[in-house]
Amino acid sequence: MPTVLLVRHGRTAANAAGVLAGWTPGISLDDTGRAQAGALAQRMAVLPISLAVSSPLQRCQETAGVLLAEPGPIPRPELLTDDRLGECRYGDWTGKSLKDLVKEPLWRVVQTHPSAAVFPGDEGEAMLTMQHRAVSAIREYDARVAAEHGDDALWVAFSHGDVIKAILADALGMHLDAFQRLVVDPCSVSVVRYTPLRPFAVRVNDAGNDLAALLPPAPAKKGRARRPVSSDAQVGGGSGSTASAAPTRASTGAKPAKRATKAPVQTAAPAPRPAAAKASKAPTRAPVKRAAKAPVKAAARRPAKATSTGGSASGPGTT
Repeated sequence: MPTVLLVRHGRTAANAAGVLAGWTPGISLDDTGRAQAGALAQRMAVLPISLAVSSPLQRCQETAGVLLAEPGPIPRPELLTDDRLGECRYGDWTGKSLKDLVKEPLWRVVQTHPSAAVFPGDEGEAMLTMQHRAVSAIREYDARVAAEHGDDALWVAFSHGDVIKAILADALGMHLDAFQRLVVDPCSVSVVRYTPLRPFAVRVNDAGNDLAALLPPAPAKKGRARRPVSSDAQVGGGSGSTASAAPTRASTGAKPAKRATKAPVQTAAPAPRPAAAKASKAPTRAPVKRAAKAPVKAAARRPAKATSTGGSASGPGTT
């Protein structure tokens, strides 16, 4: 099945001020958020994106616009919009400061038992409802991408912190009540690959690593069947992504590195050994014998004085 990149929007002034923006219109990226989106666009430039879908809210639309304006290996898709990827509807909490909301009795429910949390007011939504709509949307689009572009396709969903955490909780097999253990920062990438048996959480809250490891495998050679998609986890952890190794070798120049390491190993190994061996044998035998005999005789002649000073054979400061 395809791989979905869950991208949270870049930072906004509301994020920086600690205000719960919710579905408030006109909340745009601040300077930091635009810089975050630009940096992520550069990281994603190597990826062939088959489909892009976004929350309708301005901050997600702006983030998606920056990313899709960066050319990729294949033409970037037109952005689709789906309300199901929109922010949780916080009702009467919308627009309020988090430092004030902490004092509300519902805050503790949101923190410890979010599956029971329903936000107040006519527009308030249950967090469980938010998770259901978001996961349903992601799974529907993933099946669509598989049918239209194949199991190796990559696609992107732009959404919000709580929404992405709820999708990740489903992928990880976590109860929604545990989803507050997850962290999803502005303009971070979380990656899920769905298979017939289970989803795999490939990355969570990735804010700076190379994304080339997500490149799909090379097409199978003519006449050779592709390996079917597996739902099995690699027992013991596996050997890692083969896709991530190739770009690393190419970018660091692996062949020159091999030639450089061979030369010092061959020339340095034989040289110092014979001289070092002779030098170490002579001094170690004679001094050890002389040093061992002298203290034994001295201790035998004057035993009373050796114990009367209050010192220790271990050295100063040990008594």
